[in-house]
Amino acid sequence: MSKTPVIAIVDDDRSIREALDDLVSSCGYESRLYSSAEDFLADGDRVAIDCILVDVKMPGLSGIELQTVLNAQADHKPPMIFMTSYQDERTRAAAMDGGAFAFLGKPVDFNQLVQCLEKALTH
Repeated sequence: MSKTPVIAIVDDDRSIREALDDLVSSCGYESRLYSSAEDFLADGDRVAIDCILVDVKMPGLSGIELQTVLNAQADHKPPMIFMTSYQDERTRAAAMDGGAFAFLGKPVDFNQLVQCLEKALTH
């Protein structure tokens, strides 16, 4: 039997983390919640992560900076789906150039997000 996909949710907004946690669970996936990029990087078990949902603007490291760090550590790079309320083209381009799987605006369309997740996990 294949393992349940594990989705990392990295967002400084607790209500968004909880809403995404409910969504991910309702899809039958396991989720891990992180309130910052630093929390995510401190997790010693990151190889279990199959996809990352990440906010762009957070205190400390931004989602783009997290992506840069992960790209530099070439061992395990799960697909990253960015979510942001700041939809400027430069940020979107930086995320996509860094290998982002998708770049979604907030409020996130849950149907679109689920489709992105499913595609990212079968990628």
